[in-house]
Parts: sequence; structure tokens; C-alpha cells
Amino acid sequence: MEFNRGYCKNLVITLLTLVFSCTIQAQDKFEMLKYGDMNQWITRHVKESLVIGGDTKTLYEVAPTAVWDNNNAYTPQGGSIWGCSNIMAKVAGVVKTNVSVYKEERPGHGYCAKLMTHHEQVKVLGLVNIKVLAPGAMFLGQIFEPITGTKDPMRKMNWGIPFKKHPKAICFDYKVKLMGGTTREKRTGFSPVKTINGMDMCDFVLYLQKRWEDADGNIFAKRVGTIVHRFDKSTSGWVNDKQFAIHYGDITKEPFFKEYMGLTTGELIRCARNSKGKIVPVNEIGWAEPDEMPTHLCLQFDSSFGEAYVGSVGNTLWIDNIRMVY
Repeated sequence: MEFNRGYCKNLVITLLTLVFSCTIQAQDKFEMLKYGDMNQWITRHVKESLVIGGDTKTLYEVAPTAVWDNNNAYTPQGGSIWGCSNIMAKVAGVVKTNVSVYKEERPGHGYCAKLMTHHEQVKVLGLVNIKVLAPGAMFLGQIFEPITGTKDPMRKMNWGIPFKKHPKAICFDYKVKLMGGTTREKRTGFSPVKTINGMDMCDFVLYLQKRWEDADGNIFAKRVGTIVHRFDKSTSGWVNDKQFAIHYGDITKEPFFKEYMGLTTGELIRCARNSKGKIVPVNEIGWAEPDEMPTHLCLQFDSSFGEAYVGSVGNTLWIDNIRMVY
């Protein structure tokens, strides 16, 4: 058989071109969520009521860099998609703040978000005496200020943002400090403190939902994609560029499925603003087909997992560089 050097050379070039092309196509595409690099923050200075000391407290919000020197209720600025558990409350006429999310410098990376579980207290002789457990939380959406009580905390949030894509994963940098122990506390401020079995953990939740609304303004949803991850160990430092795969469709038969990954019920049901301007529960009624297009992305990071006012003081989660992966 005659050896054709030109033919072989062209064949090798063609094969190498195909391999290189496939490699390029296989590369992940990363898309930073708006302000997801955690380098821009609004710094709020809120003056608390004189009856509790009249101190000026500093609150942070992820949004275009600015300073707010007022006691106005906060609304998202500059198109920010982020809300957090830093809030101004007005209980029985007393202005009080909660700060459980911090803008923290991260050498070589600008800033990051630090979420921390702590106690927050309002004490006015003869008027109010409230002490609550306040985990740090950051989420896509908005909290409505001023907060006027501890009842129905989910109804004070507009949870989730419009979103019509099929990402394969989410990617971010994180660091975790857990306090350990075998129990957590539930402290709402108005009922006796309860001991809850189980170690406290930091977590994050990602839901892709397909939502719709009926004529009465009720919101329903099917779950398109899911991640519920609990950080059960402290880290020795930053874990960078960690990817978490999004699981599409009904995951209840998958080997990794845990009950807490299921459809939201009870106190864990989130709320959103309907077309009539009212905040109503988002009723998840089933699982969508894996290829269905979502209408909303729901994402939340917490220094303590589970329901509101439950956790362990000192639990801390740091997050940075939050990106979707395609």
C-alpha cells in the first residue's frame, strides 16, 4: 500500500482540530449574578430610638456603593437583586435594627459577605422585652421594612427573581465556622425558649420554579431544579470555585434525596408579591419535567439552617463570587 504523507498530515490536522473544538465546547461558561462578587455595598446608618439608647447602627446591603444617613425603609437600589437579614424594625413604636450580615474585606478579592447567627434584643422597661435568635441570611429578592413583629417572618419577604435559563450548576467561594453541639435553640422573643435536637449547620438553597397565578392572586409553582446543601463541617480556610450541580425534575427517587430537599410545606413555605401587589405564599404543588423552562430563580444562604429563629449563636458562613454555570 502506498504511503501518502500529505493525506496523513491532513488527517492528523483534522483530528486535532476536532479534538480542540470539542474541548472548547466542553468548557463551562460562568455568569456572575448581579453584584455577586460582593464588592459593592450600601452602608446604612440607622438611629435607634432614644428609649433603647439612641445608638446609630451600621447596616449593609449589596447594591451600588453608597452611604445612607437616614431612617427610611430600605428598598433595593441600582437594580440589586439581593436582600438580607439586616433590617430596621419598629416594634411598639421603638426603632431597632438587626445586623447579621457584614461586608468584610477579603485580601486579594475585594470584599465578601459574612453571615452570622447571634442574639438580638429590644428591652424597654414597662413596654417591651424581646430577645430573638437571628441567623444571617442573604437571598435573591427583598425584605419589606419596617419589620413590626416576629410573627410570619416569611410574609415579610419577596422571595426569588424572574429567571428563564437552564444552568447546570452554581459556583461560589465559601468559608464555614460551626459551633458544634448536639442541639439548637428556638427563640422567637414572645414564647419560651425551646431546645431543638440536632447540630446547627450553615446551608444554601437553590430552587428553579415554574410559577403561575390564578384569578384570585394565589401563586402556585412546580419545582424545576433543586439544590439543598448543608455545610456540616467547619473549613480551615476558603474553599474557592466550588461547583454544586442543579438536579432537575423529580428527585425523590434519587439516592442523594433527603426529606428536606422536597417541596416546601409548613413554616418553610416562602412568599412572593403577586400581580395585585400582595405578599402571598408560593404553593409548590409538584415537580416539573426536567426540560421545563423555569420562571423564577430562588437562592438563599444561611448561617443557620431550617426555620426562622432557630440556630446556634456563633455559626458563621462567608460567601463570595456567586456565579451560575452553563
